[in-house]
Amino acid sequence: MKREVINKTRGTSLGAVRFARTFMSRFRGLMLRRDVETGLVLEIPVGRGRYGSGIHMFFMLVPLDVLFVDGDMRVVDSVTLRPWQIYNPRKPARYVIELREGKIRDSGTRVGDTIEFRALES
Repeated sequence: MKREVINKTRGTSLGAVRFARTFMSRFRGLMLRRDVETGLVLEIPVGRGRYGSGIHMFFMLVPLDVLFVDGDMRVVDSVTLRPWQIYNPRKPARYVIELREGKIRDSGTRVGDTIEFRALES
């Protein structure tokens, strides 16, 4: 099921996402895709810490905007990453939200903003 990422602080949408809930969907992520109209949410297991919230851009074909969100649904870090980069957030994250490049800028999202996921109708 697709969901929409909403920045509650600013009243803006960051677009549609799918949740990667299986090992394979998390492993595959958005690798080898050129179309990133629908983003991806990685749910990080509790207690993983800052380095356990990190991601890599191996085998990516396009840059991504990435939000790191804690368990209180607050943005703790945001970054635009290019293919083949590795990144560890400034603080531990519960959710890593991978979006098409430009979504963070277009939505005005900043560290400290509150995020929510809303169900999209099919």
